[in-house]
Amino acid sequence: MPKIALIGAGSVVFTRRLLQDVVTTPSLVDADVALMDIDSERLDLIGKFAAKLVDDVGSGNTITTTTDRRLALEDADYVITTIRVGDDLRIDQGMPMERGVNQSVADTIGPGGVFKALRTVPVLLDICGDIEEVAPDAWLLQYTNPMAIACWAINEATEVKAVGLCHSVQRTKQVLAEYIGAPEESVWGWVAGINHMAWFLRFERDGKDAYPALLDALDDDDTYARDPVRFEVMKHFDYFVTESTRHMSEYVPYFRTTPDRIRDFGLDEIEVDLARLEKRNEEYFDAMRAEVKNSDAITAERSDEYACRIMGAMESGETTVINGNVYNEGLIENLPNESCVEVPCLVDEGGLHPMQIGALPPQLAALNMSNIAVQELAVQAVLEKSKDAARHAVMLDPLTSAVLSLDEIDEMFEAMWDAHGDQLADYS
Repeated sequence: MPKIALIGAGSVVFTRRLLQDVVTTPSLVDADVALMDIDSERLDLIGKFAAKLVDDVGSGNTITTTTDRRLALEDADYVITTIRVGDDLRIDQGMPMERGVNQSVADTIGPGGVFKALRTVPVLLDICGDIEEVAPDAWLLQYTNPMAIACWAINEATEVKAVGLCHSVQRTKQVLAEYIGAPEESVWGWVAGINHMAWFLRFERDGKDAYPALLDALDDDDTYARDPVRFEVMKHFDYFVTESTRHMSEYVPYFRTTPDRIRDFGLDEIEVDLARLEKRNEEYFDAMRAEVKNSDAITAERSDEYACRIMGAMESGETTVINGNVYNEGLIENLPNESCVEVPCLVDEGGLHPMQIGALPPQLAALNMSNIAVQELAVQAVLEKSKDAARHAVMLDPLTSAVLSLDEIDEMFEAMWDAHGDQLADYS
């Protein structure tokens, strides 16, 4: 029976989704599932939910909970990471915003993404060290952001078999089907690039090019208003990108540089409202507590996440294709070798097999390179414990450099660094 270790199980929304996928995947219904988190209160709740789910659905899964990471990882066949390390939006998002850098999410790129990498990636590397010792044959299914920076560092510094997973490709395919008025099962995409900036190099409906229909959708005001940033990018760069309008707007310098421009593209005004976030999180936990106490059976439906498709294919021998974030060993010819790219991957009982893409259209590669430059310096910062490399990563960020001078970026960087206190004590 396979063993699945989930590190960061206190992430209630994702853990719930994963557990429902496990109990509805035929080759995983007898798997041992080890739930690990450092927050014992959250862990206790998710453990009770998992036990009730297994009982209500009638699967044969064994559920264990532990705050001991190595114990959870021991002899695991699959490890899933969904962790947060010291995240504070008052620093990652709020301090840049005070200076005019209006990040929409601040966890993947930009000042917020770089500082999140400085805190988070060392912990992921520690997890990989444990995997190498107690579960050397395990596959790491890595969900933690900043995705590309984390996976690049893992690939460079460890021997762990790893793939980074996101849901932007499958979610974009769903909305593209809506935009052209097609059933989702009738559309298909060939997608590659980097995480959150991958491109629908081909988009087809029933085997025929569907880009003409998508261009028609661009001209429909109501449809355009649903996704203005991505339609603008397609209009000017010829291809549709995978990340949402809100998130994509912070990866490039065209949309978030002034309040007027933000309004022109229908983007939300960002507020660092920790009370609202805490209230929303507590609502999630309250809903789960109610489900655990309720005598009504918990039902389970498969989600569109890739993790259980991967594990199910490896266990059953049936093949599937997913988009994964992997080491670029010539997969995309005009992006740097050793960087982290997002490409289609075949999965079967032999493992995960990334597919060759060739060269991206040069304008797409150039947009990707603007983000890869930041990622490369952030990886260097983590692996070499270099404060200067981190500073240079922030200076290269497309949005930040479109808004601030170098001296202003340096002042912001130092302020954010100081606000972290001892969290970054290992860097120099």
